[in-house]
Amino acid sequence: MPASQHTSPKTDIQIAQEAKKRPILEIAKEKLGIAPENLEPYGHYKAKISMDFIRSLQSRPNGKLILVSAISPTPAGEGKTTTTVGLTDALNHIGKKAMLCLREPSIGPSFGMKGGAAGGGYAQVVPMEDINLHFTGDFHAIGTAHNLLCALLDNHIYWGNALGIDGRRVSIRRAIDMNDRSLRQIVSSLGGVANGFPREDGFDITVASEVMAIFCLAKDLEDLKARLGNIIVAYTRDRKPVRAKDLKAQGPMAVLLKDALSPNLVQTLEGTPAFIHGGPFANIAHGCNSVLATTTALKLADYVVTEAGFGADLGGEKFIDIKCRKTGLEPDAVVLVATIRALKMHGGVKKEDLKTENLKALEAGMSNLKRHVENVRKFGLQAVVSINRFSADTDAEIALVKSACARLGVEAVMADHWAEGGKGAADVARAVVKVVESGKSNLKLLYPDDMPLYEKIRTIAREIYGAADISAAKPVRDQLASYEAMGYGKVPVCIAKTQYSFSTNPDLKGAPDGHTIAVREVRLSAGAEFVVVICGEIMTMPGLPRVPSAEGIDINADGKIVGLS
Repeated sequence: MPASQHTSPKTDIQIAQEAKKRPILEIAKEKLGIAPENLEPYGHYKAKISMDFIRSLQSRPNGKLILVSAISPTPAGEGKTTTTVGLTDALNHIGKKAMLCLREPSIGPSFGMKGGAAGGGYAQVVPMEDINLHFTGDFHAIGTAHNLLCALLDNHIYWGNALGIDGRRVSIRRAIDMNDRSLRQIVSSLGGVANGFPREDGFDITVASEVMAIFCLAKDLEDLKARLGNIIVAYTRDRKPVRAKDLKAQGPMAVLLKDALSPNLVQTLEGTPAFIHGGPFANIAHGCNSVLATTTALKLADYVVTEAGFGADLGGEKFIDIKCRKTGLEPDAVVLVATIRALKMHGGVKKEDLKTENLKALEAGMSNLKRHVENVRKFGLQAVVSINRFSADTDAEIALVKSACARLGVEAVMADHWAEGGKGAADVARAVVKVVESGKSNLKLLYPDDMPLYEKIRTIAREIYGAADISAAKPVRDQLASYEAMGYGKVPVCIAKTQYSFSTNPDLKGAPDGHTIAVREVRLSAGAEFVVVICGEIMTMPGLPRVPSAEGIDINADGKIVGLS
């Protein structure tokens, strides 16, 4: 917990519920110049931006783009979303016109172990409960569109299978926005002839579905529909792909997604406008908010702060090698978030011992931050390190981190936005502006489009994860070769891997090197235009922990939600 959190009796949800929110129509008009007729309100504090208004912005120049990422996450916590919110408030605090873009939280982790994703303390987006729960219904629309495609596929097979689909080669899985391990592998269509042809099936969490990825990468409704039509759902007996458009599915799917495609506008506790739109996980998907939200924000503000999920090795790499590659976006600076507590955990300290000064462990744990800084440089980008302050941080520990970062050629800035809001991150904001105005960031992609898929995976493993090599069984290598033969050799790769380590072993902290990244499975996302590479033991459908967060979430007699974090 940040420094002041130890003395404050208020929880994140209490702070959010006590906040004096302004009507979103006022925020839009005053801060962004968006007239009420260009908004679709969802109550008083949420609204969607009309697509007509978004199209009218195309001739405007872009603002500066700030990417917030982090070290490899630990149970000690890093506070990446909190920093994203606090930094944006801080940029406004020092006189810049700034707004932020975040992903929508998945309900699965909100009731599982991670909690919500609206920030914390006095650096939050509100209404916090709405954002962490059903919000504007985008995820329900995405899951419904995905499962409509699955239903149309099975219905086609049931009514004669004119496309000659091989039931053993159905590649699409169903989706649900909940952590439910029992749905990872199932058999569907049991119960007799009337229910169709039994086959193996399974569920992914909605945030890992290809429809979510397409939703977040689509430039407009036309692009969305084209990408949906290109989803490969199955193969015939002679291995020819069957796409969603062969089932005439792209039209009805786009209908379900039409309203969801418009970005959602909310505000921070300090009245800073925020787009929260789309939400692919970064450990099993590409981990970035929607392209539409980011590109629209860049037309509306001088500084746009966005985040990529988990550490810079996962969300950060995918933001650049997938999102930037596809859109031409280029970050003007990167903020790497860390805490002294988390760095000590990377140095071998147990969670219960984190309040004790341990310079030796901290120095060892700096290896994790060092590799992330070096990785950011490999993309041609300049970084600022933001250290979230905790009450147990000692002067000696702070001095060690600042000195080590100075030797790396980056500035480390202490921040206390959890307790103080924007003014608590003002020094971080000034450091970011300094990097942006230096103009030294010059984006470089990690690999070229025409590199073979296997070599793209190997390049990420060696350059970003510090691995000696990758390994893959012959069926996986053959599958990659078949994707290249189908014409998908030039697409980027999206690594699905544990977020807790540079390796595939979540317990291997710090900056391991010389390890091998084992590729277990590959999946072609033809509509999203990337290949998902599943490594180690990572699952595309998470499970709930022994004591899920859901057990502490409730609603009182006044209708007020409690226990949501």
